[in-house]
Amino acid sequence: MKPRRVVVTGLGALTPIGNTLNDYWKGLINGKSGAAPITYFDASKFKTQFACELKNFNPIDFFDRKDIRKYDRFTQYALVSTDEAIIDSGLDLENINTDQVGVIWGSGIGGLETFQNEVIEFQKGDGTPRFNPFFIPKFIPDIASGMISIKYGFTGPNFATVSACASASNAIIDALNYIRLGYADVMVAGGSEAGVTIAGIGGFNSLHALSKRNQDPSTASRPFDKNRDGFVLGEGAGSLILEEYDHAVSRKAKIYAELSGAGLSADAYHITAPHPEGQGAVKVMKNCLKDSNIQIEDIDLINVHGTSTPLGDIAEVKAVKEVFGNHAYNLNINSTKSMTGHLLGAAGAIEAIACLMSIKEGVIPPTINHFENDENIDSKLNFTFGKSQKREVNFAMSNTFGFGGHNACLLFKKINL
Repeated sequence: MKPRRVVVTGLGALTPIGNTLNDYWKGLINGKSGAAPITYFDASKFKTQFACELKNFNPIDFFDRKDIRKYDRFTQYALVSTDEAIIDSGLDLENINTDQVGVIWGSGIGGLETFQNEVIEFQKGDGTPRFNPFFIPKFIPDIASGMISIKYGFTGPNFATVSACASASNAIIDALNYIRLGYADVMVAGGSEAGVTIAGIGGFNSLHALSKRNQDPSTASRPFDKNRDGFVLGEGAGSLILEEYDHAVSRKAKIYAELSGAGLSADAYHITAPHPEGQGAVKVMKNCLKDSNIQIEDIDLINVHGTSTPLGDIAEVKAVKEVFGNHAYNLNINSTKSMTGHLLGAAGAIEAIACLMSIKEGVIPPTINHFENDENIDSKLNFTFGKSQKREVNFAMSNTFGFGGHNACLLFKKINL
């Protein structure tokens, strides 16, 4: 029996360059940077004093005050983006079989701000253990998937994926396979992260992972540039509605593309650094192509992990060249992290959405902030530097790699109904 086909019928985005799907897409194609000085806390003593925060997001616009106290920001972001995705999908929630609808949601660190603030408050006291009763359910990473299912009454498969920066992509891959295997007809999948906190900035600073261009934040995220000095921390969420093909067609749903396959691999090399030759990345892209039964010559676009780190960018480019050979020079390669920053566990979701919109619109967003070629990176490759490029995109690949050596790859295929 052939696996059931899976398509994408709804999208929702909450990002540093746009709080809705349409605004996110406009920000991408216009090369908008989301980086700016941190406003959430006084960062003046931190080595990095900027990030890609959400702009003009007020939870009171979406939740009552009682619920705001119960939800960490990463859960708020998950609910807001999923609401947009469900509306976009046109699902008939009153008549759908909720047993056949599930939720798989990714987050690399869950409610970091909740955990951080609770510890700070405890340290202010006399040692008596006084904790908010919502402390545990606010910060555990699986609470976002749980709250989505509770809000909509979805009683199908429900769990969270935690694989650092690959978390959302892993959620999408699991959702793909649950539909393929018949455990559900519809899955909500994506990821959210709210890591722009004292602990988040401080922790990544201690790893020497973040850019320190405090005088010019908007140009700090510069994938593949010779003078890149680390990633820019971002926040937000992306939500996708995955649906079994016949189920979607029967209700005349709008279809963005087919999720034709996916790949997984591990570097088994280092907790934070990639394999220097990109061997984990090579494996994951080959596994994705094999699962999709797609030839390398078919691929038009790769939205690479491209975090703007000195080691990671070089390793990923080596991997792309090894997998695609001469066809690598026919590809459009882009890193939308140059605009959004790195959304950690949500990165795979918003970058999958970027691929899907490129398929739909025939436009590829740029990699911004390229000023000088790195002699270790092949400048003959088309990194879509500077401005968007028009191109018919029939097949788009998205890479995400996480601390711990977790690698995930998605492949989307245009459908002509």
